[in-house]
Amino acid sequence: MASSAIESPSGAVTERRISWLTLLIGLVAGLLVALLSDRLWGAGLGIGAALAWLNFRWLRRGLDALVSVSTAQAGKEKPVVPMASYSGMLFRYGLIALAVYVIFIYLKVPLVSMVVGLCALGAATIAASVYEILHPSD
Repeated sequence: MASSAIESPSGAVTERRISWLTLLIGLVAGLLVALLSDRLWGAGLGIGAALAWLNFRWLRRGLDALVSVSTAQAGKEKPVVPMASYSGMLFRYGLIALAVYVIFIYLKVPLVSMVVGLCALGAATIAASVYEILHPSD
């Protein structure tokens, strides 16, 4: 994978922590809900968490590419951002929306459960931030 947008090693560690925490939080929550309450809701939480993880990975790759392009054009008065960067961002959201729609229509997984599963990324980010505050690397 390309170098991280945050050049410090702690930034890369935090990005990896957010990545695996997104999956862990979402899949554990989905498993608990599936076992204790509703199987489809649990599946929706797991699917939402997996989509949030995929979105985070794509976002990180897109930002890494944007940083490398802007660094290469550091001396220019008006730097040019490639259209692929913009289309990649739109494609990412469109693909996630299409996946949620198809899963909702064909598998009958509740839409709200997938949206709550997408929030696993936010929960993972908060957890990683709290960890960084309590255990500073510097």
